Formats: sequence, structure tokens, C-alpha cells
Amino acid sequence: MTGLLGLLLLGTTWSALAAPPGGGKDHQRALDATLAAIVDDAAHPLASLSVLAIRQGKVSYQQQFGYRHIGATPADSLPVTPATLFRIASVSKMMTTVGLMRLVEQGKLSLDQDVGIYLGFSLRNPHFPQQAVTLRSLLSHTSSLRDAGGYAWGPERSLRDVFTAGGDTMWDTAAAPGRYFMYSNLNWGVIGTVMEKVTGERFDLLMRRLLLDPLDVRGGYNPAAFPAEEVANTATLYRKRTLETEVWQPQGPWIAQADDFYTHPPANMASYVIGSNATVFSPTGGLRISAAGVGKVMQMLLDGGRYQNQQLLQPASIALMFGRQWQLAPNAHNGDSERGLYRAWGLGNQQFDAVAGQGNGLVEGASFAAVGHLGDAYGLVSAFVLDFKNRNGMVMLVGGTGSDPEHYPGAYSAMGRSEELILTALYRGAIDNNQSLH
Repeated sequence: MTGLLGLLLLGTTWSALAAPPGGGKDHQRALDATLAAIVDDAAHPLASLSVLAIRQGKVSYQQQFGYRHIGATPADSLPVTPATLFRIASVSKMMTTVGLMRLVEQGKLSLDQDVGIYLGFSLRNPHFPQQAVTLRSLLSHTSSLRDAGGYAWGPERSLRDVFTAGGDTMWDTAAAPGRYFMYSNLNWGVIGTVMEKVTGERFDLLMRRLLLDPLDVRGGYNPAAFPAEEVANTATLYRKRTLETEVWQPQGPWIAQADDFYTHPPANMASYVIGSNATVFSPTGGLRISAAGVGKVMQMLLDGGRYQNQQLLQPASIALMFGRQWQLAPNAHNGDSERGLYRAWGLGNQQFDAVAGQGNGLVEGASFAAVGHLGDAYGLVSAFVLDFKNRNGMVMLVGGTGSDPEHYPGAYSAMGRSEELILTALYRGAIDNNQSLH
């Protein structure tokens, strides 16, 4: 392996990024080149990348690479721009949680109420019928709900009917609510539906009111409601994997997986009944937003819930949200850690303790303890990681993966190697010893 990526993998570019000769512009060019080399790696290509870094509470770097739409020829392809929206996968869960915490502040929701009270039907694990499912257990993945029976349905289905028909496939048969951590997307389908029931507002419009509009952020959970220019600037998500045989071909064509709005316009949700089944808007993974928009959410949290002259969240609510709700026991008997990736959880956010060799480290050779969320769906890989103590943070949105992640695993974590390289380059080049970067 040669070139910048080869140097990166050998670890020799970090010193250049940390203390570049010639000041800020040279520094930015070095980081640009390092990230471009990761994106353009012939063996492990990425369709697109949008990143943002915050250092001491201020944006220190943002850049885009690759294409939001890949045409038949380079001339037909459209580049990623600072305004390009990405379907950010499970980072959406944390954004949904910010909206929910605003409803908790307003007294519309209680974290410890039986959610069946809000839904209008009983939601109890049939194996533990005396134990209520609460928002706290849903937000910390300790609800005992499981994804085996599915976690997204069309507007013709109601959650009440889904749970009635689903039986044991929806529930853990051995662990009661509040006892055991297992990551479950279904938790957020329930959360979104609860939010609709208590407000009477459709989930996508509710999240615009609670989070996106106050921050002046474009995008949302329903592309059918976007203006034409936002639809056109939404990244198609890609893999280099055949749809029929699921064979990865890094030298082959990019194959659209989701949000190919040039071929299939967004589906209209006009027939949806509010409060019946918010999974149609995917509170679990369906937020389309730019890296800059995610960065605004990050800065708002760093600023104690304030944005300009608005107080979106009280500091106490932020402390509650990011306080630790679950931690993997030494014997690991209280949760499924997914190869060490999940070791601690707050309300809708993962806790990264930066313990070497534990699986949830974020930066190679550095202690970057953080809270936030990761995402992985349809070729998209994302990260929102925030260090409150030092007021630093990173946003990573990858719009397509070209090689089998199982064949390019991380060297120090349960993430893929591409994600490790991006986050480490971003940290070294835009946060660590970075006084000269503008």
C-alpha cells in the first residue's frame, strides 16, 4: 500500500496533522488529503463522506468528499455539498430522544410511566406481565422488546395490531423489562408513537417543531415533505454489493440501496393515521440531515441547551439524558455487548469510555471518552460523538461502503476500519493540538 493512505495506516501522518508546518491552510490541506485517501482507497472505497469537528465548543473543520448521486459517467454524478442531507441511520435515535426530552420537560411525558397508558393499549411482555415497559427502559434498550418480529411497518398497520399478532417474536422470553440490555430498533417505533399520542402531531412534523425548526436545520424524517431542492440534495446510499447474491465487488459498480430519489421519488404518507404507527417515519433511523445540521445539535447540547436566544433544553434535562442508565456488568450477564461495542448507555445515547481493547474506543492511540451514537444501514455509516468535558465533538456521515465490512474490521474497536481511520484522522487533525486550524 502506497500514498497517503499507506502512511495513515502506518501511523506516520498523525504528527504532521498535529503540528503542521505553515499554519492553518497547510493543516487543512493535510487533513483534506488524508480523508480523501480513505474515501478513494481502491480496496475499500467509500461513495461519499461528510465530516465536521468541534473543538472547544467551536466548529474547527468541516469537509465533504465523493458523490451524493453516482451516475453512469463521472459527468452525470453529483458531488456532496455542505447542505447534502444523509439518512443518518441510528444517530436518528438520539435526535428523537432530544425531542422526547423536550416533551418530558413540558410535563407531557414521564420516563417511568407505563407506556401502555400513553398508547391506549396494554404493552406488557407476556412472560413478565406484572412489569411495566417505561420510556426509561425503551430509551436504555432494557425494555425486553426484540426485533425478531420486525420493527417497521406500513401505514396500513397499527402497532396495536402488530403486537397482538406478533406474540413471542416481539419479546425476550427470559429477561424482564429493566433487567437486560439488548439493542432493539423497535424501542424507537414505540417511542415515536407515544410522542404522537400525547401531542396529536404527526411524528415528522413534531420533530420539526421540537428540534429542527428552532435550530434552523433543513431535512427531517419525511422526504416526501421536503422542498424539491432538498430532495435533490439528499444523498443516495450505496453499496458495492449485488442485490441478488449479496456478493461484494469493490472494483464493481456502486448499487443504490436507499434514498435513490432520482429513480424513485419519496413515498407520500398522506393516508397515515396519527398515533397509530410512527415506524413509517423511522424514529429509529430515518432522519435526513446534513453534517452541519448535526453539528448544530451538538453545539446546542454543548451550550447547555441554548441556541441563539432560545433555551431548547434545560441543563438538567441534558444531564439526565446523558447520565448512565445501564452499564455492562463485569460478568457481562446483564446485557449483549455486541463484541464489546455496547458497554454503557444513557437515555438514547451510547457511552464511550475509551478503555483500550474494550471494543468501544473511538480514536486510535488517544483517550477520547465521549457520549453519542453510531449508525449503520444501507451502506451508510455514521457517528455523533461528543466530549462534554473538553467541549469537543465529531460528526461522520459515510454515504456508501464498497467492501465487505466483515473483511475490513476495526483494529482497536468493534467499528469497521474505515470508520476508525476517519475518526482518528478527524480527531488528530481538527481537535488535538489544533490551535492553528481555522
